[in-house]
Amino acid sequence: MNNIICIAGPTASGKTALAVELAKELNGEVVSCDSMQIYKGMDIGTAKPTLEERQGIVHHMLDVAQPMEDFSVSRYCSLAAPIVDDIVARGKTAIIAGGTGLYMDSLIQGNAFAPFPSTGVRERLEAQADLEGMEHMLAWLGDVDPESAQRLHLADRKRILRALEVYLETGETITAHNLKTRQIPPRYRPLWLGLDFASREELYRRIDTRVDRMLAQGLLEEIRSLLSSGIPEKCTAMQAIGYKEFVAALEGRCTIEEAAEEVKKASRHYAKRQLTWFRRNKRIHWLIREPGDEGKEILIRARQHLREIDN
Repeated sequence: MNNIICIAGPTASGKTALAVELAKELNGEVVSCDSMQIYKGMDIGTAKPTLEERQGIVHHMLDVAQPMEDFSVSRYCSLAAPIVDDIVARGKTAIIAGGTGLYMDSLIQGNAFAPFPSTGVRERLEAQADLEGMEHMLAWLGDVDPESAQRLHLADRKRILRALEVYLETGETITAHNLKTRQIPPRYRPLWLGLDFASREELYRRIDTRVDRMLAQGLLEEIRSLLSSGIPEKCTAMQAIGYKEFVAALEGRCTIEEAAEEVKKASRHYAKRQLTWFRRNKRIHWLIREPGDEGKEILIRARQHLREIDN
């Protein structure tokens, strides 16, 4: 049996639950690959697994940063790679589970941009974006790196500015860097499992249910607590889906019901982007959830696939 397994898929597809069940059977530990579950205090809105949901299985890469910190793929890899190495060295199975495709791919590949020293470039880009707007910044990126500009959404301020920063600091586009990276043998060679749904409407139903459940669990109180503790409303963490929309509601710019609908819509769009990302990975063995499948059937199919690969 391969001692590294990746579980990928869209939000609300059941990745964490499958990871826990496989970890119980394979003497494993879970390494979260979620760009928002890294933040302390952001539990409900990120669907961070509770202690009960973890069922005694060790989970890594949760609560490793403060919400006001600007986290990066480089930092994620620098923290997660030694954890994966340690799990494997102890003879256990590392189960990397999450929906942040860039983080997962970079961790497996073993290559990511190291953080740049403080040269002031990033700060100047941030100030320019505030002054001239993201339309201008994306157009600039389109001049130097058309492929990245076409791939990135106007709202993805962080990655647009990161791509410009890489170009200004290195003279090389992030597209060229990624192309060279893909030609380097990967650091790990895991087994890949992906979760998807036979019916897209079923995925959307699960997303809607999750948002309603988050509200019932106290998401608004969580957001109030974060803001009252001094977390800036404009920091990267608070721009996450499920937080920025309800901040607007708490400030009276929309109703709670309107914010909930915006979160559901944004989550559905995000799920589609996640599937587009992961579908490019031909190594993923997809486990398709049928209507009414609440996890048991997927676990059986995952076991079967792992046995077939092992044999």
